[in-house]
Amino acid sequence: MINSVGQSISAAIEATRLREGGKTRASSPTGTTTGSTGTSASASPAARMAAEGAPVDMDRVAQIKAAIASGNYPVNAGAIAERMVALDLPSRG
Repeated sequence: MINSVGQSISAAIEATRLREGGKTRASSPTGTTTGSTGTSASASPAARMAAEGAPVDMDRVAQIKAAIASGNYPVNAGAIAERMVALDLPSRG
């Protein structure tokens, strides 16, 4: 079984935080993360958001996982290919 990208990244971030001095994050029942990041009360909102991590809609993640598992997740191969090419080519602005 393949781990999702989010799980791997979350585990790597948590391991780094632990190495940097025991800063931890705990997951709340709603799927959002909370924790001590060592930021001061005067930190900018952007710094706090970056330290807390991206918000994740766990209900939506569960819906997508279920759709993939059942084979009902629509994949537009053409759109994916176009985006991959666009990311790889330098912009022509």
